[in-house]
Amino acid sequence: MVQKIYEIMKDIYDPEIPLNFVDLGLIKSITLNGNEVNIVMTLTSPQCPLKDVIVQNIQSRILSEIENVEKVNIYFDFTKVWTASDISKEGREKLKKLGWNL
Repeated sequence: MVQKIYEIMKDIYDPEIPLNFVDLGLIKSITLNGNEVNIVMTLTSPQCPLKDVIVQNIQSRILSEIENVEKVNIYFDFTKVWTASDISKEGREKLKKLGWNL
């Protein structure tokens, strides 16, 4: 089920950067506790004004696409500041094709 959640996260894009949360390197961990999903993630900025929208989007996607999940908890960990070096190799290639200078 964790792999399925990662696949869903690969289909959810950052509102400001044309790349999904996995390729952006924002997902730190996904764990299960009974019928609850726990996601530890970061954002490109701790002051992200779209934080609530991101949380709602993730929760609704997982709850609607995975059976028997009753709750999705999202915890933010900003102990390590996100940088462009956290982007996956695939993510870098996608952004370069879109004209991003990395």
